Amino acid sequence: MKSDAVRQGMQQAPHRSLFNALGHTEEEMKKPLIGIVSSYNEIVPGHMNLDKIVEAVKLGVAMAGGVPVVFPAIAVCDGIAMGHIGMKYSLVTRDLIADSTECMAKAHQFDALVMVPNCDKNVPGLLMAAARVNVPTIFVSGGPMLAGHVKGCKTSLSSMFEAVGAYAAGKLTEEEVREYEEKTCPTCGSCSGMYTANSMNCLTEAIGMGLSGNGTIPAVYSERIKLAKHAGMKIVELWQKNIRPRDIMTEKAFHNALTVDMALGCSTNTMLHLPAIAREAGVTLNVDIANAISAKTPNLCHLAPAGHTYMEDLNEAGGVYAVMNELNKKNLLYTDLITVTGKTVGENIAGRVNRNPEVIRPIDNPYSETGGIAVLKGNIAPDSGVVKRSAVVPEMMVHEGPARVFDCEEDAIAAIKGGKIVAGDVVVIRYEGPKGGPGMREMLNPTSAIAGMGLGSSVALITDGRFSGASRGASIGHVSPEAAVGGPIALIHEGDIIRIDIPANTLDVLVPDEELEARRKEWKPREPKVKEGYLARYEKMVTSANLGAVLI
Repeated sequence: MKSDAVRQGMQQAPHRSLFNALGHTEEEMKKPLIGIVSSYNEIVPGHMNLDKIVEAVKLGVAMAGGVPVVFPAIAVCDGIAMGHIGMKYSLVTRDLIADSTECMAKAHQFDALVMVPNCDKNVPGLLMAAARVNVPTIFVSGGPMLAGHVKGCKTSLSSMFEAVGAYAAGKLTEEEVREYEEKTCPTCGSCSGMYTANSMNCLTEAIGMGLSGNGTIPAVYSERIKLAKHAGMKIVELWQKNIRPRDIMTEKAFHNALTVDMALGCSTNTMLHLPAIAREAGVTLNVDIANAISAKTPNLCHLAPAGHTYMEDLNEAGGVYAVMNELNKKNLLYTDLITVTGKTVGENIAGRVNRNPEVIRPIDNPYSETGGIAVLKGNIAPDSGVVKRSAVVPEMMVHEGPARVFDCEEDAIAAIKGGKIVAGDVVVIRYEGPKGGPGMREMLNPTSAIAGMGLGSSVALITDGRFSGASRGASIGHVSPEAAVGGPIALIHEGDIIRIDIPANTLDVLVPDEELEARRKEWKPREPKVKEGYLARYEKMVTSANLGAVLI
């Protein structure tokens, strides 16, 4: 056992004395030491139930003959952090989570790990750590929130943000907004649409690191407690068989994850996280392949914000495995890959029934023949830009309009809510990328304001920042290179005509090359916005969004 390094032999007598201080028995000292990484805290709604999940995991580990030991991981609630300096601290926690988990796992020589995350950066951060540490590992999340209900309709967090935009436009009263406020988020769990947290938890199933239901069983269902117990039992089996994350997270497994991503219509943030996780697993994942996968992968689901179905509906329809079984009807998945079930992908999904063709479209009747995410390139984004194509209305798939340029999110929001943005405009928000932010803030406030004010079918937004999975519309993020390093988005002037062609995967400013080159010569780097603390260190180490915004 790996843990023999801290528990066996005369040289380890001092170590054993410390285990004795923890109350470990002689019997426990002979069993595998299983680390349980708990993201529990009392500020993130998706994490407030993780103490119960962890207790269930501990019981499962003990039942299977392991010794469970809990240690923590931090978490930021993206919703609470949204729209102020707090959002600069969201993406950056992904690497803190990975680094701190690596430190704990290797310092204490755990034989295996159970990761218990839920919300946005915990899942990718812990997947990165799993690949890096590479001891047998399984994931079990806290589960999604149930949808809210307002005026007889299901709602989710995106509805709440859009209600604020509708209030600014005079379409809702303060009392009506208050009703949304009180009813939109009715339970614990990760917010109920196909936002980043639920996207990543679903992809944890697709890539083979979580058991069936990990992404979709609602947080408040007792079935999730049973899932956690099974995960605890399964990790001991994985340890016995020595099945490790790098055995599971292969190049073909990432191909499967991208394919399921396209079918589900996941958050654009997956285009940041999957390359970062792949890098830790020793796999090079260029986001450019997303278009090739999308071209042959039908979009089967329109969960909120793209449509009016929610995670609870996907769960009742058969979950991620039912989606994967539909995809497999056209041989779009690698099915011979090992997973944490101890079985192959093909064995896992065989016979999984699609119980609701309105929630999971059959493979021969998709929402579209192409996938939910598109990578755009052009003279604004030579490296890449990303859009959630499945959440764009048909009339905005191709759009041409004047640039309305803002050098920070706050200025853009003020202009939108002040009625200064009109139909046809292209809002450009720059200097919000990984370095420029620093921290690459999500732009849910401006996209929600655009939608709430009734401009979602006539105004586009492009940024070197990123979007919440709750954003919808012609919202193009991750523009690379970013403005802070002199990317072309920094050269756009107010009133320049921008052309967006999502079917053609292009994003261009209609300015002659000679003019852009002249502007480039005049451009000067800006002073960093933050000069001390973790964000200052992050700004110096972070790479471009098209590389996953990893640290070097």
